[in-house]
Amino acid sequence: MATRKKSILKAASKTPASGLCAAGSAARPMFTTFAGKIAAWSGKPVVLLTACALVIGWAAAGPVFGFSNTWQLVINTTTTIITFLMVFLIQNTQTRDTYAMQLKLDELIRATKGAHTVLLDLEELSEEDLIALRDQYEALAAKARKRVQAGGKDTDMPDIKLN
Repeated sequence: MATRKKSILKAASKTPASGLCAAGSAARPMFTTFAGKIAAWSGKPVVLLTACALVIGWAAAGPVFGFSNTWQLVINTTTTIITFLMVFLIQNTQTRDTYAMQLKLDELIRATKGAHTVLLDLEELSEEDLIALRDQYEALAAKARKRVQAGGKDTDMPDIKLN
């Protein structure tokens, strides 16, 4: 058992092909660190207030510049560039967070006695397989509700079938 635990910890500390690595690892890619910091920074209230202040300042400058095309182009270009870059930075952060959450959920399923390990790595299944599993769980929920309404328990664990 100790050997298995060591091998799991060793595998978890390695950097996967996706560029993810263990928290606090010195090998953490610069982009990952940069994207995480920018995503965290951009979610702060002061950033929203600053953006609002810039838009108000831009609008107030309209009469000074005669509401010219250049005046309009400044805000359009600036917001387009910022939005374009932020989409990729935030997507990177969300992808890493989702990946980490899926691994944590997989570990909880794996470590829970009596859990259906067929549910590990569900995100890799086809749409048809996911729909089939969802239908099975909806049927289980309906049966459980009927049992509860009849005064029974809803804690059984029937087998899950996967095509």
